[in-house]
Amino acid sequence: MIKNFFITIQFVFATVLIGYSQYNSGITTPDKSQPMVKDDSDPSFRLASSISSAKLRDHMKVLASDSLEGRETGKKGIQLAADYISKNLRNLGLYAKDARAGYFQPVAFTYSKWIDTDMYINGTRYRLLWDYLALPELNENKEFIKDKEVIFLGYGIDDSKYSDFKKVDVKDKIIMINKGEPWDKNGNSYITGTKDTSAWSKDINMKLKAAKDKGAKLVLIIEDDIKRKVEDNRNKLLGANLQLGNLKNKILNTANHVYISSTIAKQIIGENDKKILKARKKLEKGKPANVKLSTDFVMNMAKDVNVLEGNNIVAYVEGKSKKDEFIVVTAHYDHLGKRGDEVFNGADDNASGTSTLLELAKAFQGAVLEGSRPERSIVFAWFCGEEKGLLGSEYYSENPIFPLENTIANVNIDMVGRVNDKYKDNPDYIYVIGSDRLSSDLHKINESVNQKYTQLTLDYTYNGENDPNKFYYRSDHYNFAKKGIPAIFYFNGTHEDYHRTTDDIEKINFDKMAHVGQLIFHTIWELANRPDRIVVDGEVK
Repeated sequence: MIKNFFITIQFVFATVLIGYSQYNSGITTPDKSQPMVKDDSDPSFRLASSISSAKLRDHMKVLASDSLEGRETGKKGIQLAADYISKNLRNLGLYAKDARAGYFQPVAFTYSKWIDTDMYINGTRYRLLWDYLALPELNENKEFIKDKEVIFLGYGIDDSKYSDFKKVDVKDKIIMINKGEPWDKNGNSYITGTKDTSAWSKDINMKLKAAKDKGAKLVLIIEDDIKRKVEDNRNKLLGANLQLGNLKNKILNTANHVYISSTIAKQIIGENDKKILKARKKLEKGKPANVKLSTDFVMNMAKDVNVLEGNNIVAYVEGKSKKDEFIVVTAHYDHLGKRGDEVFNGADDNASGTSTLLELAKAFQGAVLEGSRPERSIVFAWFCGEEKGLLGSEYYSENPIFPLENTIANVNIDMVGRVNDKYKDNPDYIYVIGSDRLSSDLHKINESVNQKYTQLTLDYTYNGENDPNKFYYRSDHYNFAKKGIPAIFYFNGTHEDYHRTTDDIEKINFDKMAHVGQLIFHTIWELANRPDRIVVDGEVK
């Protein structure tokens, strides 16, 4: 079957490529004049057919129920989900790498949340997420920061070619700085001497470390577009923020810092605008300048810090002739939890991927039971902490249960249960992301098995290098891709219920979900049984 697997494919492109991209960003419509394989003598067809809409629905009834309280990492609900997944794995008879440890890979997280971050300037109160932004994980706990003076310190740079710290003592002081660096009238940096920006512009932590080393107690960073800055970080601040590891007593090497709006900056400057203007003219000439601003500044940066434990869940089907080579199939099982009495059930995101992964595990274990064990080993991993920043998969990629050098591919499933507006008249579709980024073989395999067995429309819109959504970097496969492991990500696209309390089971298309699950099975089956490892012929980005 393997030898004659690849068939001649006639592709019809429904759209032209959207702009120039190194990667496929079009749409592949299968040639439906070619019949699909529907022969029970073909093990890939026979086993994939066991993935049923009814069983997917059964899983989701549990995983997306109110009783799991939105499956937030570190909370009671996600542990209930983990228990449900592991119980199903035991019933299927799947192996754990270490029988004594079981299916769980413990992951420590540090939970940090602001208790109080009020900011007062000359008696006026300013609001977090409106007037300013401060992230708890990037700041040490300091209950009250007070001063009668703020020092405007230019760009906050301390370089051998240019330093804002010359002739000024900032120990135990509050400083206010601009982003970027000084440029001459010809557009050359005073630091690099060229039109290239220096590292001081690219990495704000360099400025914050310099401020820490000089003893500053707080850095105020003037942010031109505070609303955009807040929006980019809103998810982190809506609830508790999680970081990998036990960081409760970690001492940071950067100064406490706050991004402030121009409104706050003007309040601090007060009637000293002429002094600031004079200072800025000096900065434009590459000459450091500072201004001491009298102002009544009070801020509370008190936070709650606790260490929590989550679990990745990992099981595998051992291969036959190539059992030391692995395909890792992944889905995150966490979601957003609760906000008050409102539950974010996350039916599509990502109870759909979690349920599909359970059905894939069942299908591959079915192969073993009927005597059709795959040549390579298949690893099934459910990750926690995805909604907190891909943390569970990051932990696995740094602490792999199965060696990464022997991991030939990652197949990731994140949101496969809905139909978006673009395909409301054609639910038999799926967005494919990443398949051609590191391996041309992986892309060809997915296209070939789709033509042969499922004939879904494959949409690569979000795979384009210039896709503004950057979905390639926003799900768990990316932590494998960063390690040079070819990865393919299956995704139905966002919808009006994405990250809302309305993402419920009633809106799931289980027939479409089963169809996508079957495509995924066929792709994994070919990866597991082909004679050679897929080529890695792309660059890590």
